[in-house]
Amino acid sequence: MSARAKKGSLLESVLVHVVLLVAVVYALYPVLWVVTLALSPTGGTESRVLPIPRGADDVTLDNFRLVTGAGDPERGWLFARQVVNSLVVSFATAATAVAIATPAAYALARFDFVGKRSGLRGMLLTQMFPGVASAVPLYLILDALHLLDTRTGLVLVYAATAVPFAVFQLRGAFLAIPVDLEEAAMVDGATRTQAFLKVALPAARPAIAVTALFAFMSAWNEFILAATLLGRESAFTLPVVLQSYVGEYSTQWGAFAAGAVLVSVPVMVLFYVAQRQLLSGLTAGGVKG
Repeated sequence: MSARAKKGSLLESVLVHVVLLVAVVYALYPVLWVVTLALSPTGGTESRVLPIPRGADDVTLDNFRLVTGAGDPERGWLFARQVVNSLVVSFATAATAVAIATPAAYALARFDFVGKRSGLRGMLLTQMFPGVASAVPLYLILDALHLLDTRTGLVLVYAATAVPFAVFQLRGAFLAIPVDLEEAAMVDGATRTQAFLKVALPAARPAIAVTALFAFMSAWNEFILAATLLGRESAFTLPVVLQSYVGEYSTQWGAFAAGAVLVSVPVMVLFYVAQRQLLSGLTAGGVKG
């Protein structure tokens, strides 16, 4: 390699690293501010460029104690129940969406039947409207079913919006799996169901993991429908709890930031645990059908 080529390669590498460093700083700067606010005894709303505590006196866990109710058994029990509400609703939404969407997506990817194209267009149409647009009819339906202020009602609402997205995501994943693999299994004596369970389903596992994670995150972070459909404090999910620290005339920024940090922890843990599946599954549904 000539000296000019080596110099050009070195310059390109430096530029790439500079761009990546700027992107990382840009992404982490707001996160550092949230952590600093959460650890600040005064709420940390004073103006400064670097979101770094200036000393030991600027660091406290009081905001986390306030949010979690540490030292107050009644408040601590209520927060624990709200955490359980969010976990149960989010996991149930992800499980319901994947359980319904997986066979539906497989059928749409492998079979031709009457109404296939119109059904796909109908599901796509549902994704063009925000969830808040259906808040009133959803409220009336849950009220008629006596499911207001319940985790079951919230799961049904979230799953109704998560299933169409999951179907489209998983349909692309099944289309990316060669049909020859299933045909070879059926030639060897497997039924269509066995080919689906033992060939297609394991091959689509990364895409299923990504789809389940997206469904979990959408339910975990959703606020508007939860605030509309839940009225009892013991039934609140964590996004609704965070909103309680934002008042009409004042805001408890320290407690709000501490709550935001706590809300982010389960998602970060899930990303860490499922990172292998994410790397192979993020583009599994990106095949034109």
